[in-house]
Amino acid sequence: MKKILIANRGEIALRVIRSAKEMGIQTVAVYSEADIDALHVRYADEAYCIGPAASSKSYLLGDKIIEVALKTGTEGIHPGYGFLSENAGFAKAVSEAGIKFIGPSPEAIDVMGNKLAAKKTVSAYDIPMLGGTDGAITDTEEARVIAKKIGYPVLIKAAAGGGGKGMRVVYEAENIEEEMKRAISEAQSAFGDGSVFIEKYVTAPRHIEIQVLCDSHGNGVYLFERDCSVQRRHQKVVEEAPSAVLTPEIRKAMGEAALNVAKSCDYEGAGTVEFLLDENKNFYFLEMNTRLQVEHPVSEMITGLDLVKEQIKVARGEKLSFTQEDLKITGHAIELRLYAEDPANNFLPFTGKLKKYRPADGLGVRVDGGFEEGMDIPVHYDPMIAKIVVHAEDRPAAIEKMVRVIDEFQLEGIESTLPFGKFVMQHEAFRSGNYTTHFVGNHFRPELLDNTSKDDEALAAAVAALLIDKGREGSGGSKPLENESSPSWQERRWNSTRN
Repeated sequence: MKKILIANRGEIALRVIRSAKEMGIQTVAVYSEADIDALHVRYADEAYCIGPAASSKSYLLGDKIIEVALKTGTEGIHPGYGFLSENAGFAKAVSEAGIKFIGPSPEAIDVMGNKLAAKKTVSAYDIPMLGGTDGAITDTEEARVIAKKIGYPVLIKAAAGGGGKGMRVVYEAENIEEEMKRAISEAQSAFGDGSVFIEKYVTAPRHIEIQVLCDSHGNGVYLFERDCSVQRRHQKVVEEAPSAVLTPEIRKAMGEAALNVAKSCDYEGAGTVEFLLDENKNFYFLEMNTRLQVEHPVSEMITGLDLVKEQIKVARGEKLSFTQEDLKITGHAIELRLYAEDPANNFLPFTGKLKKYRPADGLGVRVDGGFEEGMDIPVHYDPMIAKIVVHAEDRPAAIEKMVRVIDEFQLEGIESTLPFGKFVMQHEAFRSGNYTTHFVGNHFRPELLDNTSKDDEALAAAVAALLIDKGREGSGGSKPLENESSPSWQERRWNSTRN
């Protein structure tokens, strides 16, 4: 495999390109008209426009992507995450075109892409699961009977769902009918499939996922766990590895359960098995994501492995070069998803120009991004700008390192999740490890954000304006306050407050 096409954009496309180049593999990028100046376009060996800005007219056009792959002599297609990464039809079409899909088989994607089918498939492997329905339901009375049997609260979930869509928590029987209708409507709108099911709702869960890696020769390993419990709108914002609460015994049990899930669908490549962990440290299977996860860097940091390179090796037909006994956890890693969102306004997406974008760095710091200073945040796609990842010898040191990185990160022009990330790092619930998926609801309020940097900027601007006015009064307005080639007073003050 000497040339691969990356069927994605942004930071994940750039991240795949970098690993491929280190393996001596040529890369082909595809892009929409909105991404003509994107970094992944610039750094790939070849790049081809596949349509207008809307993803439905560009990044979701599987036939167009395959056409480019065939024209360029591509031997493999890496789907990244999102877009077509979990589309069984696309994976099948890629294979039928004589190109290697760098991921699992279409059959594995298909069965794990439906939560009900996945639960049925893994049931033969004695995987712990929450009580609930075995199939899709639409009848309100049936739902009422099942909910009463397993006990409230219950969770109504879209069978084809993800990202919190088509998901409703019901605490009382009198609300079951209304919430069923809403869940079905949301599922139909989001996924074109209104199928929903019911399961027991865990009131104070941790979201723990296990990274697995399997080859085509029957070998599989788990790369330990990631704790992804800090979420907003059921979507992750902060992830860490390892978890602060798992014992070695539970970690081993979850890892072996995750490998059994992979075994149930003859899985190949990198994948993630997600579990809920209750307050008594009982774990329950949620679903399997048949792709690379956004938060995979924290697993790479604690194991020293490059998961993209491992994916490509598996796609080449190579055996895993290590066993479970060879793997160990080294240190602690934390990832903050840097979104163009306003945490003070319910995390609403924020568009605009990156007037200043200077990521922090240092030992044990990794920033996977797809933007640079001066670029615009487009309205057409997910608002993630970058992933900030830190690694240190232990959890307290990793937390302090993340605080330092957030403080040094220079970002102007948009609102972002940087201040929220600092809030999380400094909150006692997170520092103690005693937090759940309800962290945002239980602990976060916009007025608690650290607005020091904004106050500094406002003060600097006000004082600078006053000094400029005084300078004009004394010089007739013809003499600049400072040499234009030197750093401005505002910039010097800004930098001094950052150090």
